[in-house]
Amino acid sequence: MTFADPKNDLAFKKIFGNENKKEILISFLNSILDFKKNKTIIDIKLLNPYQVPKIEELKETILDIQATNKDNEKFIVEMQKKDLGSFAKRSLYYTSKAYVEQLDKGHNYSKLKKVYFIGILNFNMFDNIDFISRHLIINQETTKQDIDDFEFTFLELSKFNKELQQLDTTLDKWIYFIQNASSLNMIPKEYENIKAFQEAFDIASQTKWNKEELRVYDYMGLKEYDEVNSLKTAEDKGVKRGIEQGIEQGIEQGIEQRNIQIAKNLLDVLDNETISSKTGLSVDIIEKLRGHK
Repeated sequence: MTFADPKNDLAFKKIFGNENKKEILISFLNSILDFKKNKTIIDIKLLNPYQVPKIEELKETILDIQATNKDNEKFIVEMQKKDLGSFAKRSLYYTSKAYVEQLDKGHNYSKLKKVYFIGILNFNMFDNIDFISRHLIINQETTKQDIDDFEFTFLELSKFNKELQQLDTTLDKWIYFIQNASSLNMIPKEYENIKAFQEAFDIASQTKWNKEELRVYDYMGLKEYDEVNSLKTAEDKGVKRGIEQGIEQGIEQGIEQRNIQIAKNLLDVLDNETISSKTGLSVDIIEKLRGHK
């Protein structure tokens, strides 16, 4: 049996963004946020449910979720495999945007509900030792959470190093699944008789995927490989020269040149706004790159 890699953008959204298998995402969210009793999520509405994307219209792996619990709160889940910079700012942007979009024309601020951002990262972003970190708005003097409408949780996959026999919690099992599903050839006994995991493994089984899903999955894997190779080549050469005379202005060495190389690789498959959000480059620079292809 062959399982897809849940870290692949298509596979992640196919597994966790399936409207007909809500138990998977509900279990995942409750385990991450440690929700209990009245806070426990009992139902979800996916504002952008899974569908096979066209290659020329590929977007980021973001799940926009309206959850049903006591407070009817809102959740955003994003999977990010590579450190393209400015992810903290992007998480603030998406959370703020989701918060503001709740308002109607009457600006009744009392109707605003809390927004949770969950970032699943395949790279290290913070100094904490644990793989999970929670970020709140805290009163510096009292250490109380007086402003509680924003909450950020980040999972840094590379900091999770438990083996199968060490999985103690539901969250442990989800992280292990995301990290290792593609290297398994059968469902481990540690996941037996747990409905959400049985369904997740079933969806991840590529024997049930159609040709278009397999094509996009392979394409996204190859695209990522090409991007990694481009980064390595640029780093090996020291990233010492600029990008063509026509875009000399605003181009610096280091991380910006690396992001420009990534952007060039994405010109044929993504629109300017998506490339900008993935690389941190301005839309103006992306347009100049298109003009110098």
